[in-house]
Amino acid sequence: MSTADDRRQVPASTQVVVIGGGIVGVCTALFLAEKGIPVVLCEKGRIAGEQSSRNWGWIRKAGRDSRELQLMIESAAMWRDLAPRLGEDIGYGIRGTTYLAADEAELAKHEEWLRDNAGFDHGARLLSPQETDDLLKRNDRQFAGALHTPSDATAEPTLAVPAMARYAARLGATILEGCAVRSVERAGGKVRSVVTEHGEIACQSVVLAGGVWSRTFLENLGLSLPQLAVKSSVLRTTAGPEVIAGTIGATRASLRRRADGGYTIARSGAAEFQLVPAAFRHFVDFLPILADRWRIMKVRLSGDFFGPLGRHRWQADEVTPFEEVRVMDPAPDARLLRDVLASAKTLHPRLDGVEIAETWGGLIDVMPDEIPVVDEPAGWSGLVIATGLSGHGFGIGPGVARLVVQRIEGEAPLVDTKPFAFTRFGRKPKAAA
Repeated sequence: MSTADDRRQVPASTQVVVIGGGIVGVCTALFLAEKGIPVVLCEKGRIAGEQSSRNWGWIRKAGRDSRELQLMIESAAMWRDLAPRLGEDIGYGIRGTTYLAADEAELAKHEEWLRDNAGFDHGARLLSPQETDDLLKRNDRQFAGALHTPSDATAEPTLAVPAMARYAARLGATILEGCAVRSVERAGGKVRSVVTEHGEIACQSVVLAGGVWSRTFLENLGLSLPQLAVKSSVLRTTAGPEVIAGTIGATRASLRRRADGGYTIARSGAAEFQLVPAAFRHFVDFLPILADRWRIMKVRLSGDFFGPLGRHRWQADEVTPFEEVRVMDPAPDARLLRDVLASAKTLHPRLDGVEIAETWGGLIDVMPDEIPVVDEPAGWSGLVIATGLSGHGFGIGPGVARLVVQRIEGEAPLVDTKPFAFTRFGRKPKAAA
């Protein structure tokens, strides 16, 4: 892979340019390279520098929204196929997901999910209190049951996406780190090139897989996307006894067993809603999320109100926010994480001796309905947007990338793409002049 100093490596032309080196962008480049299609991936910082290396490492079908469940089922199959071909250990394994029910009300929600998704081949089932105890190797009947999906998997985020990028490069993809894309140029309503900080690349298609940066990038093109950033805080522990080989979801603390013997632990939904100018423009769209999670989601005026995720306009020959901030590295909520670890120890007494080894924060690109956008906006033929994965991106990323490649190649999509439409929020995209 090239770095910012390898400016001669920026090609004059290619068929597809991918913007963003996270799970979706890298898998898109990989799948295109497998088909022999010339592709250049431009990453402003480093591969998987942001949320694709900061997530929990879950590859789950359990608990998915029905609108994206079939895509996740397809994506899980892609993970199984791809992991052994990378030639590197990424910590991948089918280890199962278990969502614990603290009481009958929580168990009823799991039952409802199973009823609503009975037509999907997800492999999930309900466990009785005794079966839950047996799975956790305990006998204190602390749980009313669980939703258990033995076929779900996990992998190490810090290993997986960089390994995929190296594999894509071996297949012929050009991977450029430290190379920010400033703008997309078009002629007659069709994409003709991208302008990077190191020069222009002529192309036929562009894939925007920029995570939390996608809205800012699109606004500069005159396109409105109701996508905002929420900050998630995560910790990893020192090594401890095995509670379970896979993952456990619970209201106060969710965890994944790591290859190093520790655990990655966080609290689902306990995010910090970042107030930037776009938050006020799209506030009504996000009211349902805020109303549903008001007890655990903080709303904060972001220190970056006028920073990189604020409102910006620039020309293609000007320095952009993507060059000013190569890797977004938000500070984690230390107080929250101390409480999360204490909750994990209460839920699982065998963790009593573990300590916090590391904490980190990450910004999640969230849509109002928490479903991705995979679409081509009107007036921008050849520009495919793949963003807003809403904290589900690590698992579903390969599936989203496959949809992108099928869109570029004019192939029939593997799932219905209507739920992922750019215009589903009732706005007509405003194309730039």
